[in-house]
Amino acid sequence: MVHVKKPEIKTIPLNTALIIGLIALVVGFLGGNIYNAYKSSPGATSQTSKQNPPIQDSARMFALDREVQNNPNDTAAWLELGNLYFDSNKYQDAIKAYTQYINLNPNSPNVWTDMGVMHRRNGNPTEAIASFDKALEMNPRHEHARFNKGIVLYYDVGFRDEAVKIWRELSDINPNVRIPDGRTIRELLDKL
Repeated sequence: MVHVKKPEIKTIPLNTALIIGLIALVVGFLGGNIYNAYKSSPGATSQTSKQNPPIQDSARMFALDREVQNNPNDTAAWLELGNLYFDSNKYQDAIKAYTQYINLNPNSPNVWTDMGVMHRRNGNPTEAIASFDKALEMNPRHEHARFNKGIVLYYDVGFRDEAVKIWRELSDINPNVRIPDGRTIRELLDKL
């Protein structure tokens, strides 16, 4: 008869196993949080989310695109299409739609302002400023056009004194205007 030696099974103490399990749990938890923080940070927005609007918006864009092809004078359709592209960060498409709208209805400071924002996001600060100026020609008290023009002047072209001047004018128009981070325009100016 051949005697087969049974393999020796090594065990670890229960408290060591618990510590290893706890360390694995903590590492997994921290890794997941770091990954989520990275994915949700402003600078880490995926190109997919920027380029692919929700399905209902895509369907509406498709319908509006057909509408403006069939009826190129439909200002409401051009405006809605531009706004959907704006919300989806499709800068060039938004600019095209807003341009068509403005060709039909040039007296809308809100659309000129939105077009300015799209030009800025598309890397064209000169065009952005020109759009904000058109909005301000029509309505010198237009708060969004004035604020956004200051943003482009201050951050994109480095004309900080001009930006501060336009924000001071905005503060004179409405000192309670809130900027995107929740501060008032006066608080922004005090910080500068």
